Amino acid sequence: MLSICLIYSFIFMIFSLISFLFSLYFMVLDYNLILELEMVTLNSCQIMMTILFDWMSLLFMSFVLFISSMVIFYSKEYMLKDLNLNRFIMLVVMFVLSMMLLIISPNLISILLGWDGLGLVSYCLVIYYQNIKSFNAGMLTALTNRLGDVSLLIAISWMMNFGSWNFIYYLNFMKNDYNMMIITYLVIFAAFTKSAQIPFSSWLPAAMAAPTPVSSLVHSSTLVTAGVYLLIRFNFSFNLTMMMIMLFISSMTMFMAGLGANFEFDLKKIIALSTLSQLGLMMSILFIGEYKLALFHLLTHALFKALLFMCAGCIIHNLNNCQDIRFMGGLIKQMPLTSSFFNISNLSLCGLPFLSGFYSKDLILEVMSMNYLNLYIYIIFYISTGLTMCYTVRLLYYSLMGSYNYNSLSMINDQSKIMLQGMSGLIFLVIMGGSMLMWLMFPTPYFICLPFYMKMMTLFVISMGLFMGYQLSLFYIHYNLKSLFYYKITLFFSLMWNMPFLSTFGVNYYPLMIGNSYYKFFDQGWYEFFGSQNIYKILKNKSMFMQILFNNNLKIYLILLVMWVIILLLNI
Repeated sequence: MLSICLIYSFIFMIFSLISFLFSLYFMVLDYNLILELEMVTLNSCQIMMTILFDWMSLLFMSFVLFISSMVIFYSKEYMLKDLNLNRFIMLVVMFVLSMMLLIISPNLISILLGWDGLGLVSYCLVIYYQNIKSFNAGMLTALTNRLGDVSLLIAISWMMNFGSWNFIYYLNFMKNDYNMMIITYLVIFAAFTKSAQIPFSSWLPAAMAAPTPVSSLVHSSTLVTAGVYLLIRFNFSFNLTMMMIMLFISSMTMFMAGLGANFEFDLKKIIALSTLSQLGLMMSILFIGEYKLALFHLLTHALFKALLFMCAGCIIHNLNNCQDIRFMGGLIKQMPLTSSFFNISNLSLCGLPFLSGFYSKDLILEVMSMNYLNLYIYIIFYISTGLTMCYTVRLLYYSLMGSYNYNSLSMINDQSKIMLQGMSGLIFLVIMGGSMLMWLMFPTPYFICLPFYMKMMTLFVISMGLFMGYQLSLFYIHYNLKSLFYYKITLFFSLMWNMPFLSTFGVNYYPLMIGNSYYKFFDQGWYEFFGSQNIYKILKNKSMFMQILFNNNLKIYLILLVMWVIILLLNI
């Protein structure tokens, strides 16, 4: 009997191939197809279900479907002992379908359906292992993404002014018209929450509480890339001021995540921070004005990051769910094939020549060197690239080299057949995908003319990063350890510039404190005295007094009569 994993894996693979072939066809003919289905007409404002097929949406769809197919196949063994495997696979399928809806929509309403679908299903997947850590991470993820959803809802209501929600027709007008520029700002805000740019970065490492196959899907081609993809669609509506501000924020994200990954010890969090760094790179090159390069890096990154998470999952699975890299070491002896895949995808991430990551990363850096903006952008791009190499080499040294640091009675082997088959499906594209995409997307190559030392700058920075990563991997507890001398600075860098505190304690702690004070001083304090309870007490006392009067009215009448007579006599 065929399992649900194999069925969905096969279906997604078929659709991926069809989508890829159509993408080639549309690319060659330079052909776009827009299908419109009228749902409701409200005061001359039509709500349309619009679908856009062009080479970009079809190519991205084929990549998402291919990676999903491999991840679902991989889940068959990874989630083997799970009692609710069918529920898990259905959640993943819903997640992928939400992403599909988002990719093919040029319409803000149908985009919101896909966008919200991603947010809600990601919450269900993050809290899949039900414990306090997962619940907190799920809540942080869901609430951060709600901010973006709200800004999209405001953008939808504002677009009522223009008679249609098909933003694709208005992109060139949005650049200069202040009324329409609001929509671009709202969409950028939404994309920044979804793609975890500063100051919304803290949910991304927290979302690692999800099962590893989900992390693989989320961090390669679905949830976090939705924001980048939306901005690639909106890129014609950015004006210069907007691009400068957003370039600064995204470059800071890239730098911050690269720095944070060098201080992290959780295997999945290191890879998550690496994703954040790459998202910052995509956003940065997008705001420089090269939307095709951003898409190119998005696709190559999806391939090697999915494989990277799958390898990490395989290692965690074999180490009995241990994620701390300090317990690993010498894995290259026990898990040679997984370690090879892990190594190749890590080197692809670093931009080692002729692997898929090299084609997009090297091109991005060279195009950035050609379009000189200022020294800050130039330096931060190269430093962030060096940091990528740095945390990767540190990770490789901790996990693959050296001696084995986990308990001695462990059964580590490379016998996980289905997981290895799932990973083998991706390894070919991790090696060949970059050059293949380069020939497809840029039939006329970029003409880049740089002096020799600038051309070699990327390799120089990678070599520097390699050396620094090696030095970092040698850190051990010693009286001369620098990170203990500068403890607060180390904590600041490792905690993503205190962002998790800002988005948890900063948002929860002080409002709760103020609420508590308000409750004590107002609800149970002076408000209570001057308000309802005291008024009730006074009225109750007065009414009880009146009741005494009315119950004894004859006696009181006689007393009043006597008093009246006495007053009359006194006056006489």
